[in-house]
Amino acid sequence: MKTGSNNHEEIVVIEGDGIGREVVPAAVEVLDAVGDFEFVAADAGDAVKAETGEALPQATYDAVADADATLFGAAGETAADVILPLRTAVGSFVNVRPARAYPGVEAVQPETDLVFLRENTEGVYAGHEDRLSEDLSTLTRVVTTSAAERLAAFACEFVADRGSDGFQVVHKANVMRETDGRFRDAVVDVADANGVDTEEVLMDAFATRVCLDPTQFDVVVCPNLAGDVLSDLAAGLVGGLGLLPSANIGPDNALFEPVHGTAPDIAGEGVANPSAAILSAAMLLDHLGYGAAADAVRDAVESVLSSGPRTPDLGGDARTDAVTDAVIDRLA
Repeated sequence: MKTGSNNHEEIVVIEGDGIGREVVPAAVEVLDAVGDFEFVAADAGDAVKAETGEALPQATYDAVADADATLFGAAGETAADVILPLRTAVGSFVNVRPARAYPGVEAVQPETDLVFLRENTEGVYAGHEDRLSEDLSTLTRVVTTSAAERLAAFACEFVADRGSDGFQVVHKANVMRETDGRFRDAVVDVADANGVDTEEVLMDAFATRVCLDPTQFDVVVCPNLAGDVLSDLAAGLVGGLGLLPSANIGPDNALFEPVHGTAPDIAGEGVANPSAAILSAAMLLDHLGYGAAADAVRDAVESVLSSGPRTPDLGGDARTDAVTDAVIDRLA
């Protein structure tokens, strides 16, 4: 039964490159099975740049900025030219990345169940790089108190909704004293003001500890680059990037994408794992207020991951469309 409202929320759909062209349509099928949405196709990525000279056409940027939500696949060589501006288009200040092991899926650490809340606007991804000579290039890292405080306020609400007592703040302030020091101080101050417990963990120590015992962690708040790298590390604990969804959350708008890239080695073969894209669609449903539908989608994905069919990356031989059909069958 569909649970969409009569408003027909507008969802921009950007398949992008590589397996994005296979997993995003799968996620759209699932969304169409649970809600009445208006899907608007838009283009971005390598193929678009080859054809038009622009990796992210202005029309796509504008459509994303005006939509209720956006579902994005992946971009190849033009990734930085696509996803960073798209995050700006939705005003995203936090990247939410759950990393969870699922029953029936072989995992290095089957008890893993944590969420990364990654600052999404600055750090080394702010784009201030310079080539000063044939021998010297520089990168300026940007950290502001206001961005860290905004992330911390979101984290406080997030842990309350999750039923957690607090969160871990992962940083490298012992070396990057001015930048990570500012980030840490701002996050901890906001948490203290809201009565939320925090634990500080150096990012290199976190990388070791999460591999040995991920149950030590629940909600992890971290700067931009650390969140990118450490969430990918966590993907290795649960069975691979094909299982990790993500949300780029802004004040009123949001963009959802699987954490994996274009996977050019299997692109076009029809065997890409659609789970991360479908789980990203579940996060989109949560954002739009369809919590019951979101839970149903997650339950359906978990059921398929547990009992099959499975794509080759999870040891099976099923094709993308077979897994998608199985998820939709579970929803029915």
